Amino acid sequence: MHPLDNPIFSALSFRQAHLAEGTGAARRYVNAISALAGFANCNIDSYNSLADIVPVGETAGLFVDEKPNDLVGWSIVSDDALLQLVFTSKKAEEPRHAFIELGDADALDMRALAGLTKPGPFGPRTHEFGGYIGVRSDGPLAAMAGYRMRVRGFTEISAICTHPDHLGRGLARSLTNALVDRILLAGETPFLHVRASNERAIQLYERLGFQVRMRTRYVLLKRT
Repeated sequence: MHPLDNPIFSALSFRQAHLAEGTGAARRYVNAISALAGFANCNIDSYNSLADIVPVGETAGLFVDEKPNDLVGWSIVSDDALLQLVFTSKKAEEPRHAFIELGDADALDMRALAGLTKPGPFGPRTHEFGGYIGVRSDGPLAAMAGYRMRVRGFTEISAICTHPDHLGRGLARSLTNALVDRILLAGETPFLHVRASNERAIQLYERLGFQVRMRTRYVLLKRT
């Protein structure tokens, strides 16, 4: 199996095992870092194993082939078609902007920007995935992007977002390009995920040299 066929479980089993809860058929990231969780195999026993490590009231975000039905102990919060894109070759040089490294001191601003722009789940410790860079405009955070999942030979770019007041400046392109360069320099291949309905973002990523590798679904479940 290719490591990107089941990226969440692959990441939690190896390169990001230090961020994982659970050691069996189901694993999840520490909840304050990410709601993502994964299985070795998707079946009813795996959902039961996941229930053992997700407290009642908390959520788990899964990449699945099909929307689950008739699950005992879970309710579906959301269900979105998702595309996985992998970097193949840079097609055009994009504008560059000066950026800064983001870390613990920027966590509140990062969470506020993610809450405004909705790039995906972003918790109080999501920035601990590392690799976050951003652009500030007279103080406030105008744009950011960083890493998320890391599997053998691949690093995911995530949380790519721009404040509505700063759209049209090419900030997302610039930050994504910078992270692509870093990942390639480390001898790895960049990849990312995007909602299938987000045509504007998909077109941007394709211009930057990403190609769709597979389709999946992102299902957010709540433990009941």
